[in-house]
Amino acid sequence: MKVIIKFFHTFNQFNVTTMPEYLQKRFGGKRIQLFLCVLYLFIYIFTKISVDMYAGAVFIQQALQWNIYLAVVLLLGITALYTIAGGLAAVIYTDAVQTIIMVIGALILMGFSFAEVGGFQAVLDKYPQAIPSIRVPNTTCGIPREDAFHIFRHPVTSDLPWPGVILGMSIPSMWYWCSDQVIVQRSLASKNIVHAKGGSLLAAYLKVLPFFMMVIPGMISRILYPDEVGCGDPEVCKQVCGNPVGCSDIAYAKLVMELLPAGLRGLMMAVMLAALMSSLTSIFNSSSTIFTMDLWRNIRRTASEWELMIVGRVFVLVLVVVSVLWIPLVQASQGGQLFIYIQSISMYLQPPITVIFFTGCFWKRTNEKGAFWGLIVGMVVGCTRMILDFVYPTPQCYESDTRPDIIKYVHYLYFSIILTLLTLTVVVCVSLATEKPTPEQVRKHTHKQKGEKPKSPPPETPTCSLEEDPCMRHLVNANLIICMSVAVFLFAFWA
Repeated sequence: MKVIIKFFHTFNQFNVTTMPEYLQKRFGGKRIQLFLCVLYLFIYIFTKISVDMYAGAVFIQQALQWNIYLAVVLLLGITALYTIAGGLAAVIYTDAVQTIIMVIGALILMGFSFAEVGGFQAVLDKYPQAIPSIRVPNTTCGIPREDAFHIFRHPVTSDLPWPGVILGMSIPSMWYWCSDQVIVQRSLASKNIVHAKGGSLLAAYLKVLPFFMMVIPGMISRILYPDEVGCGDPEVCKQVCGNPVGCSDIAYAKLVMELLPAGLRGLMMAVMLAALMSSLTSIFNSSSTIFTMDLWRNIRRTASEWELMIVGRVFVLVLVVVSVLWIPLVQASQGGQLFIYIQSISMYLQPPITVIFFTGCFWKRTNEKGAFWGLIVGMVVGCTRMILDFVYPTPQCYESDTRPDIIKYVHYLYFSIILTLLTLTVVVCVSLATEKPTPEQVRKHTHKQKGEKPKSPPPETPTCSLEEDPCMRHLVNANLIICMSVAVFLFAFWA
């Protein structure tokens, strides 16, 4: 939380609109800003827009038995209607309302799920026996993992090694919470620093809920419907969900359609679509902001506000088309597990950006050359691994693993750590070997000097007040301690 607030202070004080714009002010020049702008848009396509569209389409497909691409068109039509028409204000207001609906609906489904399976102890007892009746003989296909109820798993042989979970997964998480345009744009829209802190804390509390509302119900779905959700034969999987590599992505939708009565089923359909549309609208708005403010304004320096608005909305349509074309790769990658796909792509693309923001904000010696070449080297290595993952996909449980050693033995979570260290090394070495950044860049745009009195007031006006009411500050800080305590307890309990 403290790191998030430090970043917020930096971005807010100098009135940046986008994250690439901050790096342009910090380092000077245009190449980092333009490169990062394009990179952000690719990340949004690979890990956000196409994934959200696919997830929503899977749910609509299960509910209405529609073709998956027809479902995508329906989802996009509803989403684009108020995103293009309303801008950030419409996104924020609809998100606030939809959050309430989502939490209520998910809690209702959680109650039905636990009642159907026989309680929490029944989940612990029955999950290891949730084996499909038809599976490939003499293989592990369809057999639940023995470490399914543990967060900290074997560092070498498991699907989520514990050192990678702690270190490797934390790096993209820092990018997401500290420098992702979707998140930062909301914080910068707050009235004051207390509101920004409170919003981050509310998000932290809400992040605790998916374990009970989504993860455990997903496991219950595997217990109740092992032949569909846990299908262990490619032909069966193809019949169930249209994806021969696996049907785990339909677990939640299956619960909704099978357990809930008609009225609640309609409510949960609204909840699921609300969640996905909420995410899509946020990404569409942030993507159009990055494109218009960081790319289009550099191409058309005299562009009017009206032109920027039109260009931003047309660009949303372009994003949609590209993302739809990417959906088949999302569907087929990482053994049909959507979560693994999201995490792996994040580990390949986001660590270099995290390093650039952290060194730029907290190390005054970082210069433009160090940041640029660190970003280039990190992205070349990360994209190479990502391409290799698509060329050599994860083998199915009945196939032998013939992938190159660099893919077979270097888990994507460990690769995230390696990529971070490589990028950091390049940034430090190049920065120390070349000229120092100008005093003005360092004084204004790094956190280390924030306590110094500026020689002259900055020309920008902060987007929101940095003043804090003492009472509210203590309340927010107390909630931070409570939230962290809950997180530590959950990690320890499920270790």
